[in-house]
Amino acid sequence: MSTPMDAQQAWRDLQRIRVPQERVYDEVERSASGRSGATWTTAASMWVLLVVTGLELPRWGVWLALAGHLSVLGALARSHSRRSRVRLHHSHCDWRMVAGFVSGAVVTGGTIVLAGRLVESLEPMTGALIRATVSASVFVLFVGPVSRWSTRSLRVRGGAQAGEGAGR
Repeated sequence: MSTPMDAQQAWRDLQRIRVPQERVYDEVERSASGRSGATWTTAASMWVLLVVTGLELPRWGVWLALAGHLSVLGALARSHSRRSRVRLHHSHCDWRMVAGFVSGAVVTGGTIVLAGRLVESLEPMTGALIRATVSASVFVLFVGPVSRWSTRSLRVRGGAQAGEGAGR
């Protein structure tokens, strides 16, 4: 036997579930499109690493610069994870996020290689500065739009899942 369902009560229940879910998506979108400090810090760290690797330093100098770059990235990740007010139980990574990460790696890596080949004939200092500046600029210009594009899909998918749950 089925129990009679009150349509108004069902609507209130749906809204009670949907409102916190919308707040989570709002917070995720805000963090993706809001503060750009991490993007600029990452680009600056990448710029320094590319300049150092282009100067033909001894191997220990390159390893030291790489260790510094990785420690800056680790500190940024730790700071961002502690500062985030959203704590999701399960992190959903859809095709847009994977596509954004892969395309970012391809575009940034391709820019580094192409710029390096184009400035080979220049002095090491000049070539390293040009390569680092072009690569960091491409990184900054690419990160913002792609992160907004990839997080926009969370709201659409979450709304579709909420609608499917209400129809059962």
